[in-house]
Amino acid sequence: MKSVLYQQYKNEIAPFLKEEFGFKNVMQVPKLEKVVINVGYGKHAKDKNYVKHVNDVLAAISGQKPIENKSRKSISNFKIREGMSIGSSVTIRGERMYDFVYKLINITFPRIRDFRGINPKGFDQQGNYTVGIKEQLAFPEITAGTSDIINGLEMTFVISGKNKEQSFSLLKKMGFPFRDKK
Repeated sequence: MKSVLYQQYKNEIAPFLKEEFGFKNVMQVPKLEKVVINVGYGKHAKDKNYVKHVNDVLAAISGQKPIENKSRKSISNFKIREGMSIGSSVTIRGERMYDFVYKLINITFPRIRDFRGINPKGFDQQGNYTVGIKEQLAFPEITAGTSDIINGLEMTFVISGKNKEQSFSLLKKMGFPFRDKK
């Protein structure tokens, strides 16, 4: 069975965007291609317990095993050596991606403390959107009792649209709670 958000995209969002932007073919309509969740270790890169905790949190949130990102070159000011693990990331595609985005919109964002919407300025030139969360405790899989270490994470939504306006319209129709542009 397909995700609720995927069904909504196929039946409501894609036809609306096709009409809004005047596309001739439904294949031109922007769609969500993948979601990348990323966590940098920062000053805790050598702490094995912290690294294990971050990987466990990413696995619980995404339902997939994270990969560790290694540094490409040494930077002495940051005490980073070439080949050292500096972060973890997970790439989610397909049905699992739509389930994750649905959970993010309807459960996680409302659980964030003092939440007033996400910043609409997080789009890059290709139309991909990046948002960061300061505490992983907003996700329902993570409980405060089991997690004594608090870390933030960054999510990038890769969208097949040609520009920011198309991507913004897609995410807005999906239900992303953008705050007003100031």
